[in-house]
Amino acid sequence: MVGRRDLGPSAGPRSAALRRCRRRRLDDRVHRLDHRAGPSACGRGPKKGQSWPGEAVGRSRGGPTTKIHLACDGQGRPLAFTLTVGNINDCTQFEAVMARLRIQRCGPGRLRTRPALVVADKGYSSTKIRAYLRGRGIKAAIPERIDQINGRIRRGESRCRLNRAAYRRRNLAERCFNQLKHHKALATRYDKHARHYQAMVTLACLKLWLP
Repeated sequence: MVGRRDLGPSAGPRSAALRRCRRRRLDDRVHRLDHRAGPSACGRGPKKGQSWPGEAVGRSRGGPTTKIHLACDGQGRPLAFTLTVGNINDCTQFEAVMARLRIQRCGPGRLRTRPALVVADKGYSSTKIRAYLRGRGIKAAIPERIDQINGRIRRGESRCRLNRAAYRRRNLAERCFNQLKHHKALATRYDKHARHYQAMVTLACLKLWLP
């Protein structure tokens, strides 16, 4: 409150402002007259345990988290990805990643948006995802979870057939992630804004396409 600079013109003369402060101290009432000295509410950042969903930053027991949902081709090269907070289920972003797929044809023509086969782990085994793939005429090599298998047994239904030869190639996605995490800025996120981190992931994906 030096020279009444932080109180604003509405506080009046300095002597009057000091008298009001003394009265309020005596009344045990705390009023923050120097409200301009601190940062604004939008500049203070989130409270402890709070997340930034708009910037793809979530909160977990280990701290801030971000998750990359990615699809790759049969050679382990990334095709499409999305960013979300870390504490979110993988299957929630399946359709969003599929909508971004653009696959080069063997000959001339527009890029394909529908792959011939999708290979994924048990985390993507859901009725909604299987119905989505059937509706688009896409074959799936996704193993069922144990609770789904037990449910089929109780209902007297047969298990979904799994193309085990195709499913063995799922490690291509794991190897793709492994190569991306060779970049320190991807393995540990330092960017505050999602658009900056997304640009870094895009550059790393483009690097994997280089011969």
